[in-house]
Amino acid sequence: MTSLAVSDHQAETATPAKAIQPVWVRMVHWINAFAMILMIMSGLQIYNASPLFSFTFSRSITLGGWLGGALLWHFAAMWLLMANGLVYLALGFATGRFRKKLLPITPGGVIADTKAALAFKLSHDDLSKHNSVQKLLYAGIIVVGVVIVLSGLSMWKPVQLHWLVSLFGGYDFARYVHFTCMALIVAFLVIHVALALLVPKSLRAMIIGR
Repeated sequence: MTSLAVSDHQAETATPAKAIQPVWVRMVHWINAFAMILMIMSGLQIYNASPLFSFTFSRSITLGGWLGGALLWHFAAMWLLMANGLVYLALGFATGRFRKKLLPITPGGVIADTKAALAFKLSHDDLSKHNSVQKLLYAGIIVVGVVIVLSGLSMWKPVQLHWLVSLFGGYDFARYVHFTCMALIVAFLVIHVALALLVPKSLRAMIIGR
């Protein structure tokens, strides 16, 4: 058998690349990214109309042009984000992905992996498994996502959902909660994108699954 034939035979019998991200995860991930960008940009325009703090955001990173336009974009993206989020949560629990990927989370594991990350010694060889820091961040951002939706709903329908407004300590405090959650999501996105650029194969996996 020639070397060419051997190479062809090896190529035919080679083990397929391991699937890391299933199709449904990739779909909800990119839909979520699109909706979240719309929500953040329109949310910044809404914030500018009635700032909570002594600063506003540049119009170059806002969406809507004015308060009414920003609200239209925000509500449209809200329904997309909520529907997509419900699909993600339902499939995450139904398939056992959350249990396999995000549990367990231990203080010792988080501390150890944080030290390894700061020393640039954290391994990324097996992308199918999350380290403790990733587990904490992904689980935490799910909780933040739930809180930002609930606080947003309380501000959208403060009369009908007065009990939800009360849960957040009033309408004004709900605004602060909503803004804080938005800031946490932006921080998460910055870290998430930075890590994707540092470990390009993780980005490839989220595009082609392998």
